[in-house]
Order: sequence, then C-alpha cells, then structure tokens
Amino acid sequence: MEQAPFRCIECNADAHELYRDYRNGILKITICESCRKPVDKYIEYDPVIILIDAILCKTQAFRHILFNTKINIHGKLCVFCLLCEAYLRWSQLPGSEKTVDPADIIRYTKEWDFYGMFGLAALELGVFLGGVLAFLWLLQRFRRAHLKPQLLFEALLLSCYGKLLLIPAVIWEHDYSPLCFGLIRLFVLASNSQAIRVILNISRRLSIMAVFFGLLLETGMAKRIHTLL
Repeated sequence: MEQAPFRCIECNADAHELYRDYRNGILKITICESCRKPVDKYIEYDPVIILIDAILCKTQAFRHILFNTKINIHGKLCVFCLLCEAYLRWSQLPGSEKTVDPADIIRYTKEWDFYGMFGLAALELGVFLGGVLAFLWLLQRFRRAHLKPQLLFEALLLSCYGKLLLIPAVIWEHDYSPLCFGLIRLFVLASNSQAIRVILNISRRLSIMAVFFGLLLETGMAKRIHTLL
C-alpha cells in the first residue's frame, strides 16, 4: 500500500491530500477520516501566522511545516545559524575589535579566529545532533520501531531557526545580553524537543531526554576542547 504523503495536523493520521480543487478557483479543505477535522487548516493561513504558531511551539504548526510543506533550506539555514553563532563567539574574544589598517597582520589573525569559531560551532552542533540521533536510535531499537534518520536530521536543523535571534541580540547589545543568549539557547532546545516529538510521535518526556543527552555530549566535548586550548 502506497504511503500517504501528508499528515493530519490534529491527530497525526495519514492523509492523501490536503484539499480538492473543483476548478474555477473553488478549493475545499480535506476532512480527516480519523478525527473529522480539517487535515491542514494552515494552508489557508498567512505565513506570518504559521511562523508565530511555530515560535509558540504548537504541535499543529510543526506538523504542517515538517510533513505538509516542501522546505529545502536545511543546509542554508544551518550554515547561516552557524555563522551567527560563530560571530557571537568571535565578538566575545579579547581584542576582537576591528582594526583601521586593512594591511594589519592582526586583522587577518582575527579573521582566522572567526573561522576557528565557525569550525568549533559546527563541531558542537554535529556532536549534539549525533547524540540526539544515537539516543533516539537506541530508543526506537528498544521499541522495535523504524527510525527515519534523514527526516529527523532535517527536522532538527529546521528547528534551530531560533539561533537567528542572535543577530538582533548582538546588534542591540546591552547589560542583559548573557541572559538573552541563555533564553535563545533554551528556546532552540525547546524547538528541537518539539520537532523530535512531532516526527516520532513520542511523549514530551522522551523528546526532552533525547535533547538533554545531546546537550550533555555537546557540553562535555566543548569543555574538553577548551581544556586542550
């Protein structure tokens, strides 16, 4: 039997279509056979409303984005978020201010520091994602369920969009910047947890445990690197 390409955002049941086109511009949203609610109400919503619901970590909004839309910006979003995080770390290094003389050798040294921060951020993200995937693989193996690592990997990358908030946090720097950075980190982890919960249809407790395990490995690796440096 052919697998349904869509999901109901209310009950997570499979759906073969989101709407029917009756020509002349007449569209009718498909009703879910399981819960008797619209399969995906967000196809009529403005993207801004969808984004707000995603920021609020609503399950329906995450299902719409992850299952019922074709988004292929995982790689670009990941690189952009890593650039934001690398710039934040680079800006906090001692003597990271810009120099006036473009020929100053110190300027190029600082540029390489930025590349180093980018590599470190990418390594930490890789360890975090690897830890989360390893935990979920063991969980699904114990449950004898099938895990789709590619779909889960893409969902985790998309749910890191909260790191884009680092841009205004750096631009509008103030005395409460460390608190803002901590809240942004907490928001990203909450989004990661919600993405895992939506993709695997598991409890909130298990998704939080997976994120915590990945964070634990990332923190341990970061401390190890700082010790070596």
